[in-house]
Amino acid sequence: GMRQIVVVAMMVLLNALDGFDVLSSAFAAPGIAADWGVERAALGIMLSAELVGMGFGSVILGGLADKSGRKPAMLVCLVVMAVGMWFAHASNSITEISIWRFITGLGIGGMLAATNAVVAETTSKSGRSISMALYVIGYPLGGVIGGFAAQGWLLVEYDWRAVFLFGAICTAAMIPLVILLVPETPAFH
Repeated sequence: GMRQIVVVAMMVLLNALDGFDVLSSAFAAPGIAADWGVERAALGIMLSAELVGMGFGSVILGGLADKSGRKPAMLVCLVVMAVGMWFAHASNSITEISIWRFITGLGIGGMLAATNAVVAETTSKSGRSISMALYVIGYPLGGVIGGFAAQGWLLVEYDWRAVFLFGAICTAAMIPLVILLVPETPAFH
């Protein structure tokens, strides 16, 4: 029904947001290197911090989705992601930004676990495979659209900090949408 379509569309958007958030470090890396004069090895630490955070987040915050519900877990993850992106944009050292990228990764990992479960639990058996396929497409789609936004607008008009700020604003904007449009899954109840 329409409710299922809205929920799947929201999960595709959240997955696209994850795709952008993960790649935002790569989009910003050349500007960070030029601004702070850091070497590629130091950038590698920043880039990997988020991936490590994603691993921990999928276990810690993904487990929260099983205990407290999918919707509350997604909201916590969105807050964690928005805070991480906001403070990444305001960072002034590679250590500081690496910490905030790790925190952002925690939210992304938990979000991936929760949204995947929402799609599987919300859709009917007949529509599940196409819904999961659409959901999976969201991740690279977010990276591609985010890349165009970063290269064609954010890094042209502003600087590397705008990439993280844009991510923080988009992430925060999803919070009321999840509250309004995404019910708790029947399977959790």
